[in-house]
Amino acid sequence: MAHPKEERTLVLIKPDGVQRGLIGEIINRYERTGLKMIALKMLVPDKDMIERHYTVDPEWKRKVGEKSMKSYIANGEEPPFKTPEECGNAVIERLKNYMIVSPVIAMIWQGNKAIGIVRKITGGTEPLTSDVGTIRGDFTIDSYDMSDLDNRAIRNLIHASGSVEEAEKEIKIWFKENEILQYNLVQEKIIYDVNLDSLRE
Repeated sequence: MAHPKEERTLVLIKPDGVQRGLIGEIINRYERTGLKMIALKMLVPDKDMIERHYTVDPEWKRKVGEKSMKSYIANGEEPPFKTPEECGNAVIERLKNYMIVSPVIAMIWQGNKAIGIVRKITGGTEPLTSDVGTIRGDFTIDSYDMSDLDNRAIRNLIHASGSVEEAEKEIKIWFKENEILQYNLVQEKIIYDVNLDSLRE
C-alpha cells in the first residue's frame, strides 16, 4: 500500500486560465499548501484526447448531467435538457471545442490527500456558486445558465481529478512515465519527517 504522501492528482489549467494570465496564481495556491508538483507541461490537446480524458469514468456523462440539472432546479429554473445523459453529451461536445482553442497547462501534484486538497482550493464546478477564497470563487463568475444560453462549455479555469482511481487514469492520458519526476523537496522534511530528525544539527 502506498504511503498517503504519495497520492497524486491531475490538474489542468484550461484555456481561460491560460489566456487570463492566471497560471502563476493558480500554481501558487496549490504550492503553498505543501503539495509537490512532480510534472508540468504546456500543450494544445486534440478532440480525441479530450474525449478520452472526460470518459475515463464511463458514468461521467450521466453524473455531470445530473449535477448540471440539479443546479438548474436549485436555482428555480427549468433544465434545458430532458435527461442527464443528453445534458452530459452536450457538455462533452462543448468541452471538446473549448479545450482545443488554446494551450492548456497539465500538472501532477503529489502529497497527503492531494485530490481533496486541490478540489477544496479549486472550488465548485460552477464558479458563480463557488466559495470566496477558492480559485473559481475568486477569479471567475461564469454560470451554468449563461454557458448553456451561449451553447458553450462553462469557463471555470481548472480541471482537478475527483478520485484516486480517476487521477491515475487521467495521468496516463496526459503524461508519459518518464515525464513524471521523483525528487526531494526540502519542505517535505517539515511536513512528513516523523521525528524531524533532519532538522537537528
